[in-house]
Amino acid sequence: MPNLFTQYHSFFHLLFIGIIALFPVVNPIGSAFIISPYFSNLSSAEKRTAVGKITLYAFSICTVSLFAGQWILELFGISIPVVQLAGGIMICKMGWENLSSDKKQTAVTVTETDGVSKSSGYSQIEDKLFYPITFPVTTGAGTISVLFTLSAHSASTDRVHYFMNTGAILLSIIFMCMLVYIFYLNTKNIIRYLSSNAETIFNRISAFLIFCVGLQIAITGIKSLIQG
Repeated sequence: MPNLFTQYHSFFHLLFIGIIALFPVVNPIGSAFIISPYFSNLSSAEKRTAVGKITLYAFSICTVSLFAGQWILELFGISIPVVQLAGGIMICKMGWENLSSDKKQTAVTVTETDGVSKSSGYSQIEDKLFYPITFPVTTGAGTISVLFTLSAHSASTDRVHYFMNTGAILLSIIFMCMLVYIFYLNTKNIIRYLSSNAETIFNRISAFLIFCVGLQIAITGIKSLIQG
């Protein structure tokens, strides 16, 4: 009985730790605002499809990272700092593209095409759903690092204990993916309350923050490489 109590205590403790550790690195609220410009030309049905795919991709990345991430990196001889550096550069690139893009011109083009806009909106972002929206914006190097740490923390020689610990981490991943789905799907409703000018300003600020976040991740990777 005490052994069973210990296992359940470990399960809920790891579930709580998993959610607390993953929330700041996944940051479903902040990420939702960052990627919201990509959804501007989508219909409700297209947005649900896009968000559903992003959530599935995010869950797949997290699950693979949990079970095989360390092995994959060792297989290719890649370290976490290198993943951080590469992911940071990709995020910087996306932020710079958003900063230098002309949103007004895009809006005019969509208006002119009129009847084709709904069908072309999804096709324009379909190839961006995995990269860069899912990786590295939604689940990047920070998420992978946290999952590696949680995976090491859940290791146990007792098979039952191991499966319970792994199940707790999986539940925390599912919970985070649910938050991603909810916030990504409803961010536009919040932005609609803003004026068109405020929305443009917000998009520019978001793009700048994307660039800064990418730079920070890249610098963290460089520091780790130098210290290592």
